Amino acid sequence: MKIPKRKLFLLIIFAYVAFSLYAAYNVFFSTKVISRVHRVVKKETGAPSGVVRDGGGVAPFIADEWNPWEDEQVEYNSALNKKREAFKQHLARIDKSKPKRYKVQIWGKAAIGLYLWEHILEGPLNPTDKVAQWREGELQSGKIDFSFYTGPAVVQGHVPLDMNSLVLVLNGREQQKVSYSTRWVEHVQALVQSHTVSHVAVVLLGNEHCNNDWIGPYLKRNGGVVDLLFVVYDSPWVNDKDVFQWPLGVATYRQFPMIRPNAQLITSNRPYLCNFLGTVYKNSSRETLMQVLKQSGLDNECITTAREKWLPQETADSLRRYQTALAQSELTLCPVGINTECYRIYEACSYGSVPVVEDVLTPGTCAAGPSSPLRLLKAAGAPFIFISDWKELPAILERERGMSQEQRVDRRRRLLEWYASFRQQMKERFTEVIEETFFKSG
Repeated sequence: MKIPKRKLFLLIIFAYVAFSLYAAYNVFFSTKVISRVHRVVKKETGAPSGVVRDGGGVAPFIADEWNPWEDEQVEYNSALNKKREAFKQHLARIDKSKPKRYKVQIWGKAAIGLYLWEHILEGPLNPTDKVAQWREGELQSGKIDFSFYTGPAVVQGHVPLDMNSLVLVLNGREQQKVSYSTRWVEHVQALVQSHTVSHVAVVLLGNEHCNNDWIGPYLKRNGGVVDLLFVVYDSPWVNDKDVFQWPLGVATYRQFPMIRPNAQLITSNRPYLCNFLGTVYKNSSRETLMQVLKQSGLDNECITTAREKWLPQETADSLRRYQTALAQSELTLCPVGINTECYRIYEACSYGSVPVVEDVLTPGTCAAGPSSPLRLLKAAGAPFIFISDWKELPAILERERGMSQEQRVDRRRRLLEWYASFRQQMKERFTEVIEETFFKSG
């Protein structure tokens, strides 16, 4: 059937009008339907509010436009944050399980600093030259990393202070030394006041009469900056809380070395019963000692060298002769000087020569308790021979003659072992007291 052209034309016109009306309705009156599949558009900085750019075009910004992957993204981010938090906690547990380490610096401005560092802490020193202007070393003891500086070139304001905990080693034996030491304490006090240093300890070679009043005002308990004081001799201040007793040690200022025991030192046949090389003061017990040795004919069995005047320094030859006497004698005679405690006691221990100690109190303000003098050594069980009068010496030497070589070797070994143990105890005590006071008491 053939459709007339007029009807076909009218049909096309009708379809066109209907489509136009439908399109107009959708554009102007129909509610917008958001497609589940859409392009993600990016809001650019600087674009007008409510406008986003997609390429080069401009379109209305829909603030609450639905993201089909939003829930998955939230879950992913949540899981990622949980993993990160768990990893942080794991690292914290590892860090917590590691031993906490602390740093402490020691400034040695007295010769007993060398006894502390080399003999007690057994630390190295560089350079090894004993007369070097600047010497330093490092070691670990307990939870503390110690660094040590000593020598004439160690002066105020020129020590590399890279930590806030400090130990100052000072000499307070006589007034000239006290004046010098006071300047160092005041320098450290300024460092505390400027918040450069937080914790301070002092190792002090005290006065032989125990008159150490000059340092009292600097103790923290008296309003000062010194948290801890380690003091030589039987000071009545010692309370084992903030004031501790410290051993005198060997005469490092006379270059007395650290002696490492060997088989020969222990087992050798020593030709002399005893020795005494030292100064004999008028009207002292040392005069009595020399008289007893001479009257009893013991000066042939003992090495004795007496001088009338004390000399602060040894020559290389006199030091060698002194060390030889210690190494060749079973006993070392230790009469009192200004104080009962003397370097000779520790030097004899270094060579396994048993100290025969005059156990009497000397004038001064030192503690006079039942364990004094030498209470630190007595508390440590020192295997010495204690006498109250040198007239007891002949009987002691008579017993020595009756000892076998085996007995002497055994006694020598026990003395050397005790001295090593004593130094180790002092090392542990020094370390623990500093750790407890500086780092655990707030």
